[in-house]
Formats: sequence, structure tokens, C-alpha cells
Amino acid sequence: QVQLVESGGGTVQPGGSLRLSCGVSGIPTSSLSMAWFRQAPGKERDFVSAINWGTPTTEYVDSLKGRFTMSRDSAKNTVSLQMNSLKSEDTAIYYCAAKVGGKTRTSSDYRYWGQGTQVTVSS
Repeated sequence: QVQLVESGGGTVQPGGSLRLSCGVSGIPTSSLSMAWFRQAPGKERDFVSAINWGTPTTEYVDSLKGRFTMSRDSAKNTVSLQMNSLKSEDTAIYYCAAKVGGKTRTSSDYRYWGQGTQVTVSS
């Protein structure tokens, strides 16, 4: 059974940082691509970043480049999202997702999903 478990969400003031983690179990990671999506209240689920586990090449939505960094730790079977200089508009539920094969920016391409973790940026 494939499981993705996110952690690290919380409340932070504008300008602060958070690090999200997603633990992967039940599937070999070498063939996976992983992604982070986020969904703000009343909005669609949007792509944030993705990584090819094997290479590990990354890509980001243009608006977040330079503030967010995605990485993976093969020893721990986890992916992380380091979020810096957070803004109120970053408030959302953040989801970890996985697929076999190359990374994409389309949520429907990802078969496996975590439960989501809330990130709130507020003073």
C-alpha cells in the first residue's frame, strides 16, 4: 500500500520560513516523480514544484522560484519543500503527490496523494 505522509505545516508570520516534508512508503522511489501542489480556500489546486527522484531535476512554478526549494532524501525516502520569505498569499493546504515516470505539472497525472498539511501565513 502506497502512503504519502506530509508534515511540517503550521502558522508563520509574513517573511518567515517553513519546511514541509513528505514521507513515501510502499513503492520503490527510484522510478518516481514527486510534486507539491497547494490549494487555497475557494481556489483550484495549483502546481508548486516537482522533482524527478532519480536525477534529481526540479522545476517550479515561476512565481515561486527563488523562495521555494524542493529536495529529496533517498536515505529517508522523503521529499521536502523549504519555503522562505512567506507571504499571506502562500496560505493554503499543501499536498504531496507521486507518480511513476517523468514529472509533470498536472495534478491529474499524479496517482498517489498525501492528506495535505495546512500552511497559514498571518501576522
